[in-house]
Amino acid sequence: MIKKLINYLQDVRDRQLMNISLSKGGVMMHSRNIDLTQSGTWEFSGFSQNGEDGILDVLCRQLLKSNRYFIEIGSADGIQNNSSWLVVAEQYNGLMIEGDQRLVDRAKRLIPRYSIGVECLEMFVNSENIKELKSLSIHDNPDVFSLDIDGIDYYIAKAIMDGGFRPKIFVVEYNSVYGPTQSMTIPYQDDFVFTKAHSTHLYYGVSICAWKKLFSQYGYRFITLDRQGVNAFFVDPACFSADFLNKVNKLNFVENIYQYRKFKGSFEKQFQLIADQEFVYI
Repeated sequence: MIKKLINYLQDVRDRQLMNISLSKGGVMMHSRNIDLTQSGTWEFSGFSQNGEDGILDVLCRQLLKSNRYFIEIGSADGIQNNSSWLVVAEQYNGLMIEGDQRLVDRAKRLIPRYSIGVECLEMFVNSENIKELKSLSIHDNPDVFSLDIDGIDYYIAKAIMDGGFRPKIFVVEYNSVYGPTQSMTIPYQDDFVFTKAHSTHLYYGVSICAWKKLFSQYGYRFITLDRQGVNAFFVDPACFSADFLNKVNKLNFVENIYQYRKFKGSFEKQFQLIADQEFVYI
């Protein structure tokens, strides 16, 4: 009886959080003064943390053709991620993939209320199981593919592309600790967990320069970063008008504001804390 009551109260709280996120996003969305040439004007956050909802909203509306499908790896609990706005506000279908069963269970309680076309799956994605991921997806060219696993993201993104996926919009997290010109990432490790890898939690992920190199190999075009210095956005240029793409003024490098505040200094100072770790140069 007590367990049922606790679950009920948690369910009520989660629905309230979803409604708050939707309301917040709606207000921010309609208060924007969008300039398609200035990506900083696109941002808003309903369910996302760093303005991703707004950037994806603008990019999705510029697609020449849409299948209204997404895939997100690292989707957390469905309350805070890059795809819930697409699901709740825009009725997208797709896959929410998360390695933490507790977070997946929470998403499964929430997301089906808003869309029957979304699967919330527990899966720890690595470079070896992309075929399984492809078998689960309805489209190999989803409108949006979001990847945020705070670790071996470079290798997963490469495996995704080599595995036959061709997303129209690809969102990845970069680590500003590596700076704007170093092309580097961490070594591949199946079970990498950034909170265990180094006490600073700075040893993870991919530099923005390495991301640009990787995506250019597959014919993708870099669009911009969010203003908090967390996410990078790449697009398949065949899916957008050249006029739109050519006029976007990009943010080419932004310090991660959270890391800057925590360590009270720029990426150069932060990198010295992990300089003795092993890196792979791209």
